Amino acid sequence: MNKDRNYHQRSNDDSVFSVRLKAGKRRTYFFDVKSSRSNDYYITITESKKKPDGDGYEKHKLHLYKEDFNRFIEAMQEAVNHVKNELMPDYDFDEFDRNREQYYNEQDEKPLTDNSSKKILTGKKTEDAPNAGNEEKEDDLKWE
Repeated sequence: MNKDRNYHQRSNDDSVFSVRLKAGKRRTYFFDVKSSRSNDYYITITESKKKPDGDGYEKHKLHLYKEDFNRFIEAMQEAVNHVKNELMPDYDFDEFDRNREQYYNEQDEKPLTDNSSKKILTGKKTEDAPNAGNEEKEDDLKWE
């Protein structure tokens, strides 16, 4: 699972599925699949930002209906491609993914509790760990 996102089933209100995307320290995006009264589905995209004074959140919401899904994705991709290929062709957009991956790798170095065996995982293999005995670098191991 991509550690930048939290996928979960929701049982409250009319949401049937939700994806949370943390985007920096102050911004989070929510992609919620919701059900209408007629048992149809649509998506709400919510941007939630912490207020500068730290007192609450600002929220902006967009409703996306099934008849617009394909055209929305195409338009979004066209806009992103224009920025990447025409306006900023020399910019390394992958640096954000590398920085995020480095952050999560640093977090992975902290001990984690494995609920299945109640052992502390430090990134090093133990006899009870998957593929025990394989000689791999500690940096190659990821516990998800």
